[in-house]
Amino acid sequence: MGMTDPIADMLTRIRNASARRFDTVDVPASRLKTALAQVLKDEGFIRDYKVVSDDKQGMVRVFLKYEQGGRAVIGGIKRVSKPGRRVYVRSDEIPPVLGGLGISILSTSRGVMTDRQARRTNVGGELVCAVW
Repeated sequence: MGMTDPIADMLTRIRNASARRFDTVDVPASRLKTALAQVLKDEGFIRDYKVVSDDKQGMVRVFLKYEQGGRAVIGGIKRVSKPGRRVYVRSDEIPPVLGGLGISILSTSRGVMTDRQARRTNVGGELVCAVW
């Protein structure tokens, strides 16, 4: 039997690994997970990511980022749209995360992007998660 929400599994692995101060965390790969990792890297929440090939679907190795004092850069990460309740928003309905201090990640017809990029390009989509 397969996993019902692989994106929530990825976010939980990242949340748990950063709470335990791990350097890296491995997540089963998919195109959406790779795109999410790219957005997290572009926004400065993780140091880097690498797709590692294996005999199955591959793994996305996420290199976590910490501040000078050892505190994780990712203060929180939350799944918004779930398999049982999908959340779709228009570009003018995208809610701010922590008054603009965090980001929302959307899956749009033009790819996976942040809330700021979606507002700028005037495109809506599925609200995947919020990161702060």
